[in-house]
Amino acid sequence: MTRYTRNTATAWYPREATTARRVCAGPSGPSGPPLIAVAHGSRDPRAAATVEDLLDLVRRARPELTVRTAYLDHASPTIAMALSGLSEAVVLPLLLTAAYHSRVDIPGALAEVTARRPLHVHRGATLGPHPLMVDALERRLAEAGVEPGDPCTAVVLVSAGSSDRRANATVAGIAGDCARGRDWWSVTAAYASATGPTPAQEVRRLLGAGAPRVVVAPYLLAPGHFADKVRADTLASGADVVADVLGAAPELATILVERYEQALRPAVQPATA
Repeated sequence: MTRYTRNTATAWYPREATTARRVCAGPSGPSGPPLIAVAHGSRDPRAAATVEDLLDLVRRARPELTVRTAYLDHASPTIAMALSGLSEAVVLPLLLTAAYHSRVDIPGALAEVTARRPLHVHRGATLGPHPLMVDALERRLAEAGVEPGDPCTAVVLVSAGSSDRRANATVAGIAGDCARGRDWWSVTAAYASATGPTPAQEVRRLLGAGAPRVVVAPYLLAPGHFADKVRADTLASGADVVADVLGAAPELATILVERYEQALRPAVQPATA
């Protein structure tokens, strides 16, 4: 298991010899299979631009590595298009939690491709949960003028929401991670769809409970409908600040490189007598 430690800049890095920090610095060496990053997709052009900005960080960190983008919906290329001409690839979901898209949609799309032709696919994990997510969220809050751990500030961590209870529980767990080791008034989760509380409801609840100040940290990858609605609704409900989406945060680029390398590691077989 990879262990993480904070440095003085409050960033998490693995203690292993091959650390995510070193990986993101751009080590030399032969290129591996192409990385296919699969995003949800959006009709909003800002979303695709943000995805490319994030992947450009990976390309700069690992210039020897071929990085391609794919989308599940609303945009192209599709997964099949991104895999065209390849005999081997690492497929990574650009998704913040494991839910229907990572468990059903992506495997289904890969099954269609591999049924038509030989293709060796290494499937990687979603971006979250990961210790570096806390640092990315705090980065966005700090950029919005929020002092990390301010005891007079309640933080609402907002995700898109899912019909999968496991995904929502993951978000609640990340809220707990954000609170741990900090003196925030509180850190709680809210969901833009599928379940509650909604972001506006949680802002109003916290203000009613006596929180001196409420800020919103979107656990969202890119701008779009959800991000715009969260901003408008929470500000109208009394939120003092709404941070930016995670976007092309360097922490996310580090996670992507780590997920790539994890996907290439051979699975550990259980010992037999």
